[in-house]
Amino acid sequence: MIVKVLIQGEGHTFMNALVDELLTDSDVDIAKYVIEFQFSDPELLVTTKNRKNPLPIVKKACKRISGHCDELIKGLKKK
Repeated sequence: MIVKVLIQGEGHTFMNALVDELLTDSDVDIAKYVIEFQFSDPELLVTTKNRKNPLPIVKKACKRISGHCDELIKGLKKK
């Protein structure tokens, strides 16, 4: 399956992290994004294998990124 999602208010930093995280999922075939103009919102394209719905996969990837950030913040607070 294929999904195109417009991610409002994000830039290259988050989108690179999201694409990298999506590509760790074995159900993801292609994950990439395009920012057409310098100040436009990025468009994410995700294709999956075995007709899996890409939207839950994108949500799970976002949650994993958030979890990584939470772990980093906890580690910084301990030091």
